[in-house]
Amino acid sequence: MASATISHKGTITSLSEGKATVRIVATSACSTCHAAGLCGSSESAEKTIEASVLPWQTFRVGQEVVVSYSRKLGLKAVMLSYVAPLLLLMIIVLILSPVIGSELLSGLAGLGGVALWYLGLFLFRDALKGEYVFVMTPIRETE
Repeated sequence: MASATISHKGTITSLSEGKATVRIVATSACSTCHAAGLCGSSESAEKTIEASVLPWQTFRVGQEVVVSYSRKLGLKAVMLSYVAPLLLLMIIVLILSPVIGSELLSGLAGLGGVALWYLGLFLFRDALKGEYVFVMTPIRETE
């Protein structure tokens, strides 16, 4: 069975009150293949995330850490950002096509509905940010 958390190794780039900025390198499965350099399909991207620092934890800039979060939160993010807008688009287009009689107008209305969905996510980003918490642990504790 899959783990309940998703973890990535990273390096702390900056620290502030209760928060740390961590740089992680996300790699595809192909990047670990011994032939990745030959086929050219390996991908890696450098990402920066903000993680919570608990009051009793002490970290320093440059320290290697493991950043983790709940797998359920990752699935919820996928639902909010990809699945729900797709379903909204399909529902709007399928309902409005026979009513309006124009596929172009129903398609534009569907795109407008998706744009409103993403606008709503943008407006409520602070409320959503509180749900998505990344937890850091030093590398020496995890190995």
